[in-house]
Amino acid sequence: MLIKEYRICMPLTTEEYRVGQLYTISKHSHQESEKGEGVEVVKNEPHEDPVHGPGQFTEKRVHLSSKLPSWARAVTPRIFYITEKAWNYYPYTITADGPFLQCSFLPKFSIYIETKYEDNCGDSENIFHSEKILGDHEVSFLDIAFDEIPERYYRSLEDPRFFSSAKTGRGPLREGWRQHTKPIMCSYKLVSVKFEVWGLQTRVEQFVHKVIRDILLIGHRQAFAWVDEWCGMTMEDVRRFERETQEATNELVGLVAPTISVSEVAQPTATHSAPASAPSTPLSDDPPDFLAPPKARPRKKSAPETLTLPALRDHASAE
Repeated sequence: MLIKEYRICMPLTTEEYRVGQLYTISKHSHQESEKGEGVEVVKNEPHEDPVHGPGQFTEKRVHLSSKLPSWARAVTPRIFYITEKAWNYYPYTITADGPFLQCSFLPKFSIYIETKYEDNCGDSENIFHSEKILGDHEVSFLDIAFDEIPERYYRSLEDPRFFSSAKTGRGPLREGWRQHTKPIMCSYKLVSVKFEVWGLQTRVEQFVHKVIRDILLIGHRQAFAWVDEWCGMTMEDVRRFERETQEATNELVGLVAPTISVSEVAQPTATHSAPASAPSTPLSDDPPDFLAPPKARPRKKSAPETLTLPALRDHASAE
């Protein structure tokens, strides 16, 4: 098992990011979905934990068959999905009684993620105090403005070096922005990747961490770049947006799922219901170095810039 800790700072408060991440996940999931492919929401309901208090349980199936890189499609079944289960107690997210992400046909592959959000620039040490960690683990700071993302996912309108928020006046982000930007918060993510197959374990686990790094960067960049869309939303507003978008996304994917129940639970100030996991960005078309490169294949056009649902788009604009 390969464990790494990622720290991603944002020019937001943790309370702002609570709304922004819910909005971003819902919008991104809808953008990435199409007939038979995308993010199917199976459950989204309140959950009470004896230790962490009230929160939100989310179960999703991320259908990825056509979005897999060509080298992976050659070795996976036609019907392929990842099951994602999350227990969220914002500003703390923990997964329990099973893996966070599990592949539908690889029982020996799993990803486990713990997340904490704090109003600081990423300088909290030993924030997880986890007994599961044996020895030291690598800590990586991800810079949403200056760390590179795969070129095919780059959009100038979502580049924090050029984006300026009309509603908040924040941005663009300059060199050294983490040291002087106010407000600032940090997402601390402890990521464990396990692939118990002899001869491939180390290389696969390293490759998956690279994919996760890209997903985290893209998701956090979008949360900031879309701030003018969600800024001013209440939790009731964003939960309604989440419910409407999830129902529309399930219909778009074309899969039958149980009725979604999204509701807000009365909670103390320091403990809130939390967003689900990071957005499900399609995996890279670049094969890992331990597999032979495939023949060149034409790439699909990128996801649309805006939601395809007029009602949701009008609602977001009205805010």
